[in-house]
Amino acid sequence: MKKRIVGVSILILLASNSAIYIAAHAASTSSISITSALKKAQWNSTVKLTYSNSSITLQPDGIPNHSRDSYYAVPNAGIIVPDENTANIIKDPTKAQSYKFTIPTSPKYSKSTTATSLGSIGVMISGAVLYNPFEGDGKTVAMANNFTITNEAGITASFVDKCAGHPTPDVGAYHYHGLPTCVTTMVDKVAKPSHIIGFALDGFPIYGDRDTKGKKVTAKNLDKCNGVTSATPEFPKGIYHYVLLGTADARSSIACFHGEVDSSQIQAMPNMGGGPMPDTAAAAKKLGITEDALKAAFGTTMPPNTATAAQNLGISEATLIEALGLPPKP
Repeated sequence: MKKRIVGVSILILLASNSAIYIAAHAASTSSISITSALKKAQWNSTVKLTYSNSSITLQPDGIPNHSRDSYYAVPNAGIIVPDENTANIIKDPTKAQSYKFTIPTSPKYSKSTTATSLGSIGVMISGAVLYNPFEGDGKTVAMANNFTITNEAGITASFVDKCAGHPTPDVGAYHYHGLPTCVTTMVDKVAKPSHIIGFALDGFPIYGDRDTKGKKVTAKNLDKCNGVTSATPEFPKGIYHYVLLGTADARSSIACFHGEVDSSQIQAMPNMGGGPMPDTAAAAKKLGITEDALKAAFGTTMPPNTATAAQNLGISEATLIEALGLPPKP
């Protein structure tokens, strides 16, 4: 009987400790303001920041303040995920974008996670945006799919550059799929602690792969979202934050949010197929709806699904395809 009482007591103690840990974790991650750290971060001067009591609006133009490649390997028309045989070389098409993201001043940690969609999932201090690890098919890891080709003119280009980023060939939206060392070198010293290099759309900060002692962080130190609660230079008492790893696998970027996130802030991934984008404004006018309503019908799924979008709009797929100016399905 005495052993049984001791055993029950231990179980109660463990349960109590777990409850205390969970409560403490929630408190430590949901009551911290990121405003001061965000203001002190080394932002590209082109990033417009607007503050309120409960939120911060970030308006980057998408052009990073570090060098890019002069040429990039991009998919041939109709190809979503290219390789050496289905890509061509073009001059760097990067150009300014009209981004606007609003994040909470006090991000809230959630026990449940939200998968990151294709498209913008965070804003980096360089002025460019962060994407999740995957390409347009939602399963091919960009960093693992990197390749280099040379054309007939003797020009050599890579699919992903040395900064773990590349632009979309159509609208010139430059973005990262992994740890951008071009950014970390601006704020970190070699083998020293990582500093803030961006913020995810749930409001939690993004760091490079070094802890406060300068020790390299690996996937085994992180949760499935590439996050961890620990001290950082900007938050010595600890905060939940994301870590980008210099790997060529699905852990290279953030695969899910562990904070409460406004899904309306997640912008769809621009077309990587090398062909022209449909004129959504003109298509919306033909359909008698707003452009926002048309884009919302497609959501952030890639590749775009016209059948689902048409169903969401309550029209036939043929009507939607015609309005977009796309060739009819056979």
